[in-house]
Amino acid sequence: MTATPFSTLIRTASAEAHTEAENSTFMSDLLGGRLGVTAYARYTEQLWFVYRALEEDVAALREDPVAGPFLVPELARLAELERDLAHLRGPGWRDSLRPLPATEAYAARIAECARTWPGGYVAHHYTRYLGDLSGGQVIRGRAEQAWGFERRGDGVRFYVFEQIANPAAFKRSYRALLDAVPADELERQRIATECKRAFALNTAVFRELGEEFPLSA
Repeated sequence: MTATPFSTLIRTASAEAHTEAENSTFMSDLLGGRLGVTAYARYTEQLWFVYRALEEDVAALREDPVAGPFLVPELARLAELERDLAHLRGPGWRDSLRPLPATEAYAARIAECARTWPGGYVAHHYTRYLGDLSGGQVIRGRAEQAWGFERRGDGVRFYVFEQIANPAAFKRSYRALLDAVPADELERQRIATECKRAFALNTAVFRELGEEFPLSA
């Protein structure tokens, strides 16, 4: 029998957790237009902490055979997030940054994996960046429509991958990288489990955002 491609394995293993994250009260309310731009800005702030953990202090991973191939400049989001936050919060945006407890836990787990477990780092990289290239585009479109941001401009630049001309082709290449990850079956199962954990950590952030911005009537 042909072995299941690793990209299929992790997608299938994390499907339920992925659906739970997508259907969170906060995200449903945000996309449904029942929350204002303040909630969107607060969510963007939380993303900054997550992507700082993903993109800073990962130089040691660049030569790693597992994680290294995924660290491509086309995906880098931190600079775009900072541009969005300057637009949303003004030039002093750093002074008001405040992570939710769930965000602190999420970022800490990513940083731990970056330091100690390249396979775990790949799990978090996969759940974030492929989501940005896919469902993230829905968020961009709704934000442009709801709050009048210039199309693909400041406020939504996080979701704009200017260096990726063909997102569908890029995602196919990314999945091919996953399929080629040099790991045995046990390690691949561990990575798939970490993907589920990544979605759960993300859902916890949504839950706390939902408590801060209760569902509108």
